[in-house]
Amino acid sequence: MNSISKFSFTLLLVLTLVFAGHVFILNYFELPLFDNRIIAAYAVNYFLAIGIYLTLFLLKTKMSEQLGFLYMGGSFVKFLFFFLFFYPYYKLDGGLDSLEFAAFFIPYLISLIFETLGVIEFLKK
Repeated sequence: MNSISKFSFTLLLVLTLVFAGHVFILNYFELPLFDNRIIAAYAVNYFLAIGIYLTLFLLKTKMSEQLGFLYMGGSFVKFLFFFLFFYPYYKLDGGLDSLEFAAFFIPYLISLIFETLGVIEFLKK
């Protein structure tokens, strides 16, 4: 299995498990399970993480000196998606509550950790 397939599969598996845990906790506390665009947040973070990883992987030899900046640019793209597609929806009720925050930033954090570990792995080789 190549690096990109391994990264994609592992991230999908981990995000699926985290999503299941997230929904389990929401259910346990009798909170709405699929509000706050939770499914979209997990999906967007998954696909953005793959896109960022793939971009960095493909540019690792051509632009090795700029990989750090490209990595930071990927984080900027994620925040851009948040502020363009999620934040306006979350602000409709007047503020960003903890459930809305968790719906986006839990998958964001997991994806960020995996991107970082994935980039470290292919830079070691």
